Amino acid sequence: MSIIFYEGRSFQGRHWECNTDCMDTFRHFNCCNSIRVSGGHWVAYEKPFYMGYQYILGPGEYPDYHSWMGFNNCVRSCQMLSPYRGSYKMRIYNRPDLMGNMMEFMDDCPNVYERFRYSDIYSCNILEGFWIFYEHPNYKGRQYFLRPGEYRACGDWGCHNPMVGSFRRIRTLINPTMADISTCCTRASTPITSAGRASTTASAPAAWCHL
Repeated sequence: MSIIFYEGRSFQGRHWECNTDCMDTFRHFNCCNSIRVSGGHWVAYEKPFYMGYQYILGPGEYPDYHSWMGFNNCVRSCQMLSPYRGSYKMRIYNRPDLMGNMMEFMDDCPNVYERFRYSDIYSCNILEGFWIFYEHPNYKGRQYFLRPGEYRACGDWGCHNPMVGSFRRIRTLINPTMADISTCCTRASTPITSAGRASTTASAPAAWCHL
């Protein structure tokens, strides 16, 4: 399973093949205008140390950054997404630190307010599976990728406000039998570790990429 980053569109120019997590791709290429995923699913990040906009990439070819719904041609770190076919469970709260009114979910939710009676989620506990929060109902707006773990404030998943309009399990976006793509858009102030908690690793300055 690997992912190949190309500096040019349509798989041209300098390229680099990666088969493991990489927290800073700067020494391997200057910018990224096309990608090939030969196996597995990956999260590509706009900035080093798994920060910035996030893009979930399934097996397939992406001839330009628009094809993975990119906001620019910067990819500065990447992580392999472990296959998951287990159950899903999440608890959301209307107060920080896992306090206030709580509701447990095991399925997708196209409209948080209709089910939770609150449109703001200040903290959550991902017990099982991978999930994506959306800023607006019906899976629209900025998106935030969440792994299992406790998120005691909305900043822990990279959001600067607690508004969550909808969410769903990542299996609804990634089908192991077909090439698919989804975009997780976030300008994270703190990177999220594999355990789902905010990392204390300092962020390196983002390297600028140009068309």
